[in-house]
Formats: sequence, structure tokens, C-alpha cells
Amino acid sequence: MPTELSYWEKESFFCNYDAIVIGSGIVGLNSAIHLKKTAPSLKIAILERGFLPTGASTKNAGFACFGSISELIEQEEMIGIDRLSALIEKRWKGLLKLRNLLSDNAIDYQCLGGYELFKNEDNFLAEIGVSKIEHFNLLVNDVVGSNAFALSNKKISSFGFEGVSTLIENRYEAQIDSGKMMLALIQYAQRLGIGIFNNCTVDRIEEESKRYRLITKNENFFCKRLIVTTNAFIKDLYPDIDINPGRGQVLITRPIKDLKVAGTFHYDKGYYYFRNINGRILLGGGRNIDFKAEETTALGQTEPIQLALEKLLKTVILPKTTFEIDYRWSGIMAFGKVPEPFIAEILPNVFCATRCNGMGVAIGSQTGEDVANLLLNKL
Repeated sequence: MPTELSYWEKESFFCNYDAIVIGSGIVGLNSAIHLKKTAPSLKIAILERGFLPTGASTKNAGFACFGSISELIEQEEMIGIDRLSALIEKRWKGLLKLRNLLSDNAIDYQCLGGYELFKNEDNFLAEIGVSKIEHFNLLVNDVVGSNAFALSNKKISSFGFEGVSTLIENRYEAQIDSGKMMLALIQYAQRLGIGIFNNCTVDRIEEESKRYRLITKNENFFCKRLIVTTNAFIKDLYPDIDINPGRGQVLITRPIKDLKVAGTFHYDKGYYYFRNINGRILLGGGRNIDFKAEETTALGQTEPIQLALEKLLKTVILPKTTFEIDYRWSGIMAFGKVPEPFIAEILPNVFCATRCNGMGVAIGSQTGEDVANLLLNKL
């Protein structure tokens, strides 16, 4: 039942928006910010279904990366070298945009390097990865200006790993604090005069004469143009969009004294990932254990994946260290048949940006700007 509104409330908060963005994650906030900075006269609002941004933006591991060797090998097989080169450039430019917009200090950006590890039984995969170092250095060199990847087996013992035979380093990989990043983006948008409405799920969208009506449980919003950036949740509004949700389960330990691990780490083609955050190990992944079960928009944990994460901690990451799990959570990502984001005008004056394929931190800012430019080109 819609609430009873005053004239002032209806006119100031619900009516006559030039553009509304659905979703206040990395992509949604960046699209609204780019719109407002480019065309300051636009009246813009963001509608968010959750109390905090729902999905992956505040729940991810905070990896500022453009892909491990194994991930890039798979992606090159899917889309070819030219499209992969363009995608790496978008990821790199997206990170630069995020850093320039908010500052490294605001997001706690630390370029400590990233590492892909291969266990003793993964020798065949390790050999393939090592053989591709020069190939991907040539590709990345055109984007970042120098080589990124190198064999770093000498560092295995310094991190305290056990059962690891090969370590491939990406010296340009960094880490951020995802919570600080999202808080800074929200505050930036608010300073520009962008309204953000939380706990405001859009149930359906109706087209009217020269505008759209967004129906929520609170009240109806009206706008001339619409950007939908709800990632995997976009199917609630537009079920024909070609994406699949992917749940990422995460755990974090209690603080560990003299923790040796520093940097960001990938294992098993990036399906597992971990890092040091404030003296703790944050470890996530494992959806490849049961892709079908993890193809969901429901938050939560499953026993097989949690056991796999704990086993990796005990046997490889912290084999000689006593640790306790502090708590666990999950986030919802969106994936597709290709690794590029889906950015398009899906209906007249309705634009969408989705399918960041687990690379939202890297590519989210660029994706937000790209979809905003689609709208700006129609003004």
C-alpha cells in the first residue's frame, strides 16, 4: 500500500527525474556520478533494494586485478586475443578511474602484487601457465607499459605455503578495502546532489507517455530515462537478459600473529582467492565444486564449499599456523558466455550494464561510465 505523501514529498522525492539508476553498487554509483559530472543540470536518483548495496560490491574480496594467467588463458580461448586485449584495457582503465575519482588513500589501495599458485599435483597446468608468461606480458605491455608477469618460486617459502610448486606473480595486482570504497562512492554521489533511496525494491517498470513509472512498495517514481545496474538481479525485471548468477562464498579468520601472507592470491583458475586483511586471511571461492548449486541469487553457505575452503587453509595457506574462523558471508556475481560486460539500450531510453564476471572492482567504474555515455548520447 503506497504511503500517504505530502505535496512537497511527492514533488521533491518521487517525480520528474531526468534519470534513475536502479542499483547502488560500483557500476550504478559510477554511472550516476558520470551522468551528474557530465551534465550537472540532470536530476538523478539511485534506487537500491537493500539496506546496503546488495550483491557483490560490499561483499567482494577487494582484488584490484585484471586476471591471473590461467584466467587469461581461458578467456583468450573464449574471445580471441584482440577482444581480450580490449577487455584487459577496460579493466586497467577502470581501476585507474576508480583510483583517480576517490584517491588511493580513500579506498586503501595497496599494490603488493598478485600471485597465482599451483600445487605439486598441478604441474601440467603450471607448465602451461609458465609457458604463457611471455605471451601475456606482450599483451599487457601495450596496456600498462611494461611486463606484469614473472615466475616467483623463491617467494613460496617466505609466504609459508605447503605443497606449492609454482608461483606466477603479477606485479600490477593490488588490493583495496571494499567497504571504504563503497562508502567513498556513496558520499561522492551525495555531494553531487544525487539522491539515494535504500530498501527500495523496484517491483516492476511501466512505460508511460515519454516517461517510465517505477513501482515500489513505498511509492512510485517517475523518470525520463533509466539505467539498470542490478547485475545478477536484473532478471527480476528483465528475465531475457543473458546472464547467470554466481554465488561467491567467503570466510575470514580471526587476527593471526606474524602472518606471512602479503598480496592477493589466486588458485585453481581463479576459482579460489585469498589475501591478508588487517592480519587476517580472507578466503573465498569454490563455486566450481557445484556450479549449479551456486547459480543462485540466494545468500548463504553450503557445507561442501566451506569444508573445501577450510581444507585449503589448513593444508596449503596456513599449514603450520593455528587459526580460527571469525565469520562467513557470501556475495552474488553475474556471469555470461563471454567475459565482457553486457552494456546496451534494451528498450527506448532503458539502458543496462551487467555481467561483470567477478571483475567488478576492476571494470565497474569503466562499465558505469560506458552505460552513462549511452544515455548521454540520447539527450
